[in-house]
Parts: sequence; C-alpha cells; structure tokens
Amino acid sequence: MATYIISFCILFLSIILCHPMPTTAQRRMYAARSLADSPRARKFNFNVQYANATRLCHTKSLVTINGQFPGPTMYVREGDTVIVEVQNNIDYNVTIHWHGVRQFLSAWADGPSYVTQCPIQKGHRYTHKFEVVEQRGTLFYHAHVSWLRATLHGAFIMLPKAEAVLPYPKPVDEHLLYLGEWWNDNVEDVIAQALRVGGGYQHSDALTINGQPGALYNCSLSDTTVFDVVKGETYLFRIVNAAVNFQLYVSVAGHSLTVVEADAEYTKPYTTDILVLAPGQTTNVLLTADQPVGQYFISATVFTPTPNLNIVPFPQTPTTAILRYKGAETVLTSPTELALPKFPSFNDSMFAAGFTKSLKGLSTHTSGFDLPLNVDKEMLFTIGYALEICPTCNLTTSPNPHLRMRTSINNVSFVEPSSASLMEAYYYNISGVYEDDFPSDPIYPYNYTGAAPSNFFSVVGTKVKVIEFGESVQIVFQDTSTFFFEGHPIHLHGTNFFVVGDGFGTFDPVKDTANFNLVDPPSRNTVAVPSGGWSAIRFRAVNPGMWFMHCHFDIHTSWGMAMAFLVKDGHGVNETLPAPPSDLPKC
Repeated sequence: MATYIISFCILFLSIILCHPMPTTAQRRMYAARSLADSPRARKFNFNVQYANATRLCHTKSLVTINGQFPGPTMYVREGDTVIVEVQNNIDYNVTIHWHGVRQFLSAWADGPSYVTQCPIQKGHRYTHKFEVVEQRGTLFYHAHVSWLRATLHGAFIMLPKAEAVLPYPKPVDEHLLYLGEWWNDNVEDVIAQALRVGGGYQHSDALTINGQPGALYNCSLSDTTVFDVVKGETYLFRIVNAAVNFQLYVSVAGHSLTVVEADAEYTKPYTTDILVLAPGQTTNVLLTADQPVGQYFISATVFTPTPNLNIVPFPQTPTTAILRYKGAETVLTSPTELALPKFPSFNDSMFAAGFTKSLKGLSTHTSGFDLPLNVDKEMLFTIGYALEICPTCNLTTSPNPHLRMRTSINNVSFVEPSSASLMEAYYYNISGVYEDDFPSDPIYPYNYTGAAPSNFFSVVGTKVKVIEFGESVQIVFQDTSTFFFEGHPIHLHGTNFFVVGDGFGTFDPVKDTANFNLVDPPSRNTVAVPSGGWSAIRFRAVNPGMWFMHCHFDIHTSWGMAMAFLVKDGHGVNETLPAPPSDLPKC
C-alpha cells in the first residue's frame, strides 16, 4: 500500500509589496531607516499575476505576487498596522495567509480559504488589515488555497521596536535564506492529477534557495544565490522553510550556526552545524565568518523519516547557495570546486529529535498568555493515513483501484465547505456549513505505534472543536502506524503554543507528562511531530475566531489532515470577534 502514499504538497506562496523588489542593500536601508518612525500604518499592494520564470533549462508561467518569485519581502515593525490590498488577476481563486502572525482581533485577515474567508475570485480584490501585536522576528506569507503557495509566497519580517534590546550580540548585517521547491510542470495540474487518481503525486524537480536551485542542478550555476560576508564579522541569517512537502536539513560548509530565534520567538542560544526545519518553520541564526577567505556552499537537502525512497520520493540533489568572503574569487566555474556540508542520512530521525530537544525558549510568555502550568482541556489527536472508497478513482497501484488516499486527525478527514466560510457560518449563525462535534480523542483507538489497525477508513466531514475564551488547552499529537510512520509538521493559526514534550512510541499520559518541560519550552506556531512518536503543546485561547489547524505538508492537507478550533467570545474588553469587513469575498 505504501506505493500509493507518496507525499505531495507544493508551496504556492507569494504575495506582497507595492514597490519593485529592492536590492539587498536597499532592503537594509528600508528596514533601518524608513521603519524608524514606528508604529504606523504600512500599506502594500499585491497584484496576483502570471509571470514567466526559467529554471532547470525550462521556462514556464508562474503565479506570482507583483511578478516576483519568490514574492517581495515585507518589512514591518512591532506595533505597526499592516494594510495589504490583494488584487486577483489570475484564473484561479486565491487567498493569502500571514503564516505565524497572531491576528489578534483580526481573524478575518488570516486568509485560509473557506475557514476565515471565501477565496478572492478572478478580477476581485480584498484588503487585509491587521496589527503586529507582541511579535517580532521572521515569518512568511503564502497562498492558502489548493497548492498555489508553491510560488505565491514571500518573507514577512517584523523588526522589534526601535528601543528594544536584542537578547543576542548585534550582527553587522543580515541575509534572508528562503527555502522552497520548483516544479517544471504546473503545480495545480500536479495536485489535480493526484486527487483524480486517488494516490501519490509527482514530487518537485528541485529544491531552491531564494528561488534558485543552485550550482548542482542543470542550467543553474550562473544563477546560484550568493551571500557576501567579511571575514571576522557576524551576520544574522533569517531562514524560512517555504517548501511544500519536505522537511529540510540546512548547513553551511565549514561554519557553525547559532540559533537565536524559532518561529519569531527568541530562543536560548544553541550552536550546531546542521539545522532541521519543517515546512512552515522559520529560524534566525548567527553566523561568524571565521574561516579562511574563500567561497563555501550553503546547502539544504531533504529529511524524511520514511524507511525508503519508494515510499516518499524526493529530489535527490541538494539545493545550494554560496557564502562568499570579501576578497575571494567571484566566479564559480564548476560545482565541484566547492565541498558540500556533511549531512546525516535522509531518514535520521534521532538526529532530528536531538535538534528539536536542544531548542529552549527564552520566555514563558507568548501570544498574550503565559505558559499554562495547569490545563482545562486535554486532547489526544492521532494523525496519520486513511482510505476512502472512491468509485471514480483509478489507483492502478492498489489491489482495489477504487480507493482514495486520505489523511486524518482523530479519524476525521476534513472537507472544506463551499457555500460560506466557517467563520461566516459561525458569525451569522448559518446552519449546515459545519458540525461542532470534533472529537477530543480518536474515534477508533488502537495501539498507535504497534500493528496496523483493522479499520483503515476515516470519517469524512467538516467538523470544528469549540473552546471557551480563556481556557488553557493541551494537545498531544500522536503519529500512527497506518500503512507506515511519517512525521507531520502541524501548524496552528491564530496563536503560538509551547512545545512541552515529545518522544518516540505511544504517548504515556502518566510517565511522559511527568517529564514535560514547563521551565523553558520553545514557543512555536508549527510543531514537527516525530515519525512514530508524539508531541505535546499547550496554549491559552485568548483570541476569538475560527482558527485552522493542519499538516503543513500540502499533500496531507489536501487529503484531509486538518480541522478548526472555534474560540468563542469572552466577556471583557478586547474579547469579542469584530464584525467582518465590508469587502470580505463571497463564495
């Protein structure tokens, strides 16, 4: 069965800025000078349009923001009000999500299709308006409908308040290292074909750094991304994993990296040679140029904890960029001139687990709440694969071709509504759009890391979980052995959360809870649940609205690994979901 469970998920992310893409030097000037008068309203115009791009000796039309791939980098400052007018000039419906932005009292601006809004139709526009509240650091934005985020995406950088003191040594400069994927084919055709046959998808043709595959790929040597440094100086690298379906190792040959931030939250400094980032995760690191003057490969390659390449195939060639010291040769004539960093094996789950456990938070306050030491609601969410009967499918690799691959949370496979968004249905009390009975525990319990279950099928529907305002919540995500194990990057909209524990095997509520980290857990918006294991998170529901939660492998979201939380209104000031804006798109 594993042959038709190939992960498919494309990152169609792209969206922002009303000016042409600035050079690196211009970006730094913009960030340092024009943002010094914060807080203020910052306005951006996003034209969602087609543009041609050439990679791997192949030219195709892409869906872009303002004609740029990746999309323009946005710079704002903590406390700013952000206003983005999105004009849709492509043939597909589109939405834009501000990944990791808390959206306090601005849930209508969050962006997931059919959750907080209906998509923006061709020829229409929608204005997102939100405030950057108690946040600073590196995030990104991306399309949140179908697989458009594969090319519709860009960095969203929130500078700290001008008077803020950094909790790490001030770098001399900074660079953006933006990871993604490239398909030679139209990504919307890729996902449509996968859903039509009911099985695996065509994986991407290349990984990318700042939109370029790098020196090891055909027709890519001269366009390899270059980061310039001066010997002896320390630089901040803002790293975003905007890949559609892959966790990635990241390393710089001959250099160490010190993690100082994860998902726009400060961490205790942690020095390593290799980073592990799941799709949707961001990391800021310090790099000191302490090696002999020269050029060094920066590289990223796939980490996937599956047992062999036949189950989850992926691009075998690493993507590369160049760290170039001042005074070094400026021409690279052959990719063999430079050595690649040494990476663990593609499925080294123990290395990834060690990296995750080494990240410690600098504060126990996030997103308007403190780390909950006690919880009001405890939930166990099993995540994994499932099947659905599909008379129109033709899954030729299966003994029964009329089955469709599904994924689920607690044996429920999510289906988007179509007549109205979930939040409109809640706000206007529209019946028949969703059910509010999402289970707190699995519908079909079994030994989740033992033998495969007897029932491979899931319940298919549109279900949400209701949470009262102010409740503290604990969720344990448990990977399951249906078909095979696989890690899952789970992203929660509308709030950060604390990752208080993780491990391999089946979660033990007595033994494992006793070992939770309630001292310095990292605060994140995306947690990488280990293959064949579990992760535990805690948060407090202090942001009213409808908040999507899903796997950030797009193929898994397409198959149903998603649900939504409805956080009800409170009774105090700033505890009520505002009315929707007048230009909210219609279904």
